[in-house]
Amino acid sequence: MEEKQLNTPEEQPVPKKKKKGKAGRILLLLVLLLAIAAGAGYYFYERSQPAKELDNYLAAIQNLDFTSMEGMLQSGDLSALDNADVRNATYESFFKSINAKMTWKITKTSFNFQAGTAEVTARIRYVDGSDIYRETVTEFLRQIVSSAFSGESLTEQETQDKLASILNEKAASLEDKFSETDIIYPMIKVNGQWKITALDEETVKIMSANFKSVEEEISQTLATSDSSADTAAGTTDSTAQAPAASDGTIDLTNERFSIHYTRNVVSTDFGGEPCLLVYYDYTNNGESASSAMVDVNLTAYQNRASLEAAIPASSDDAIDAFMKEIQPGETVNVCQAFSLKDMSPVTLQAVDAFGLDTGITAAQTLNLQ
Repeated sequence: MEEKQLNTPEEQPVPKKKKKGKAGRILLLLVLLLAIAAGAGYYFYERSQPAKELDNYLAAIQNLDFTSMEGMLQSGDLSALDNADVRNATYESFFKSINAKMTWKITKTSFNFQAGTAEVTARIRYVDGSDIYRETVTEFLRQIVSSAFSGESLTEQETQDKLASILNEKAASLEDKFSETDIIYPMIKVNGQWKITALDEETVKIMSANFKSVEEEISQTLATSDSSADTAAGTTDSTAQAPAASDGTIDLTNERFSIHYTRNVVSTDFGGEPCLLVYYDYTNNGESASSAMVDVNLTAYQNRASLEAAIPASSDDAIDAFMKEIQPGETVNVCQAFSLKDMSPVTLQAVDAFGLDTGITAAQTLNLQ
């Protein structure tokens, strides 16, 4: 028999050692990577929240949702909207129709994770209502003056209702004019909720369709209309600046009316004093009934001083026609009377009584002898 040879202890096979530390290191690395990923994910999640909250805020503006806006503001103060009548229930329909057309895009976010603050920039496209306000104020003043001369008296609410009606009418008939602006909204995290710090002036201007930009012009128009109404009622300012002598005629045309000089007559007033009767054709180019008394501001100057309105001694249909309302497209010959100081030349100046383009004038010099 063949004998099996036994291995000596020195010749016994050595078992391989297990690599215990390698699996542990891989597991630790995976945990660290997951922790980093989770931290980065949380950071970017937090970074995105201010922009999302601002998006909700702008949506509330678009919908004129004052309750939601108030809850998204750190200050909780919307009183700045009242200066522009945005929260006035009378004009709610107008402002809702205007703000519904607003669009926006979030363009930039500056984020401070430690401080819990952010600045988010939005590019906003909104309706610029300057043309709407100009047309509205012009029409509103015409109607108010016409009502005053006809003896109609309106309450404050009736006056607001009339203005709101004209605003809605002009907003529907005029082509939308848009403006764009970039607004940086400061934001802060309060009790886990991101909030806009306060209602800013630019946002108020957007919500009011850029009313602030024409507010001064409207105020000047109101002041001008007061003096024009006085002229129509028979009073003039003797210190007014007289125009230079002109060889033209008091022909004037715009979207609301046209006037065309026809003749003049030297007559006497009810007191037997000399007066000048100026005749011209008045055409209503507008869309509603109106009169020369409402639309036209005709002033007469003699020796560079304005002449007072006169009441002629004899009745004249053209004088009555000056105050008569006529329908769109109609033409009537009207007459205005002025007291004369002597028989020297008289310069006439005509302007749109309640239009905002008061720089457009027509002048004519009359030789009375």
